[in-house]
Amino acid sequence: MGKFVVSIRKNGEYQFNLKAGNGQIILTSEGYTTETGCMNGIESVKKNAPDDDRFERVVTTNGKFRFNLKAGNGQVIGTSENYESVAARDNGIESVKKNAPDATVEKEE
Repeated sequence: MGKFVVSIRKNGEYQFNLKAGNGQIILTSEGYTTETGCMNGIESVKKNAPDDDRFERVVTTNGKFRFNLKAGNGQVIGTSENYESVAARDNGIESVKKNAPDATVEKEE
């Protein structure tokens, strides 16, 4: 089962990573100024992840593939790593769909 790991960046902002059952990071958030904002972001990921239309599939300028998960208002709530192929990116999307809705939340110490 997946899990969200909340951490604090060096600049004091909160962020979360969604990790698959194998521990691999499959989605990373933007920075949030408050912990509450970060937790709201996690809830938004849980809510939006099952909807394929919420995933924006991107080709980067250097020819890699990644995706953004967007909320209903179009705001990006999480971004993937860069993948070498479309198939790998699509597997990443499927992993977010599968892991996010029931993922637990942990705070990094």
